Amino acid sequence: MNSTDEPATYTGGCHCRAVRFEVTVAADEYVVFDCNCTICRKKGFLHLIVPPDRFKLLSGEEALMTYTFNTGIARHLFCSVCGIHAFYRPRSHPDCYDVNVRCLDGDAISYFKIEPFDGANWEQNVASLKSVT
Repeated sequence: MNSTDEPATYTGGCHCRAVRFEVTVAADEYVVFDCNCTICRKKGFLHLIVPPDRFKLLSGEEALMTYTFNTGIARHLFCSVCGIHAFYRPRSHPDCYDVNVRCLDGDAISYFKIEPFDGANWEQNVASLKSVT
């Protein structure tokens, strides 16, 4: 876990490095969610939801592709070169960014506590995510 009371900025991106970003994490945000819904299980996504002022796309906007399904609200972004889903715009917080902590550089994942989220029953559990951000 992070040992400082100060926000920290991490860089990350896709596998081929075409898409690069940075995200700033507040000291009290070192909990991420491991969702069991069908798409998150298949992608291995660990969710860190941040407001747009703490996310910056550094490069690769032209490499990003969008996948939507069901309600079409979530904008699942992925690199058109390597296929990695490093971040997206989630249905639960459509004005925010949801960063895949597994796509942060180095050993950043080791600073986070991973908690399960029952996204397979999303409608019944989404309210627990509303306090995020």
